[in-house]
Amino acid sequence: MINFNPTDDQKQIIDMVHRFTAEVIRPNARDCEENKNVPDDLLAKFWELGLIANSIPEEYGGYGYERSAVTGVLISEELAYGDLGIAIAMLSPSLFAYPVLEMGTEEQKKKYLPEFCGESFKFATMALMEPRVTFDATEIRTSVVREGEEYVLNGVKCFVPYAGRADLFLIIASSAPGSGVNGVEAFIVEKGTNGLIVGEREKYMGLNALELHKITLTNCRIPVENRLGGRNGFNYQRILNLSRTALSSMASGICHATKDYGVSYAKERVQFGEPIAHRQSIAFMLADMAIESDAMRFMAWKAAWLGDRGDDFTKEAYFAKLYASEYTTNITSNGIQVLGGHGYIREHPMELWFRNGRGFEIIDGLAII
Repeated sequence: MINFNPTDDQKQIIDMVHRFTAEVIRPNARDCEENKNVPDDLLAKFWELGLIANSIPEEYGGYGYERSAVTGVLISEELAYGDLGIAIAMLSPSLFAYPVLEMGTEEQKKKYLPEFCGESFKFATMALMEPRVTFDATEIRTSVVREGEEYVLNGVKCFVPYAGRADLFLIIASSAPGSGVNGVEAFIVEKGTNGLIVGEREKYMGLNALELHKITLTNCRIPVENRLGGRNGFNYQRILNLSRTALSSMASGICHATKDYGVSYAKERVQFGEPIAHRQSIAFMLADMAIESDAMRFMAWKAAWLGDRGDDFTKEAYFAKLYASEYTTNITSNGIQVLGGHGYIREHPMELWFRNGRGFEIIDGLAII
């Protein structure tokens, strides 16, 4: 039977992240959006929470707590409740650390995981998305071939968090184009490797606080030991599922923030002698927002719960992401409607949540639990 009652440890983590979101993320969200970056001191404050090092075993320098996808969605939702761009920025090291932790060889774990247990924020990332309108995460066009004791990577990636500052990249590539997830592999590429070219920072409608870059791989050669998982390779479908579940929980965070702000505004805004919350059109809209937000949360939690059990949760993760992609746009758009003309001005966060939420229909691989 599914049980979503959090453990005592999860309750402590939720409370800690909730306070962090309220005291650090939300007050700085607008400045980060306008200045188009997350200051290093904010990243340092997040790093002090130890949320990524928590899941890394003590033998690699971490705290040795059990890694849980359910705990991951709780953290992701709380952070995104404050701001999506900041949340993805703060969790970006996990894009590299978690796949290595779960699927790396012993040598890869010993070499790289201790770097995520130090005192300073570790810039590392994963490159999955590719710049084409019909991008499908199961059909990767970045290619990899083996030549002797090296792998050669060629392709272009986009939407790569902190590519301009990352020391470590996890590149998703295909050794058998057209074979779907079965031909997809992952490779560790270190900063400065010949053939790895980081392009200019990309500009998008939303996520302006997050540094996103395009990268080009031109005959990028890496040693064979840099193949994630070594001879056994890695489970790409599971990584994709964990990423989609993470993004779904972040969408839930934005939607709950939108709903809460809309309810508060509707109770305080008086028109024609009474709060606008008394109007059926507004009340029904807020009710739909609450229902859809809770449904989104449940779908993310269910996918994460199945992932913790070791079950195949491909369908659940896909459905959660699909639902989040559609209804985040609806909910954040309705949030603007509730505020009326005020929803369009930057004095209120609704327009920011709408712009950030709109991206869920196209983004993949920007977060992982």
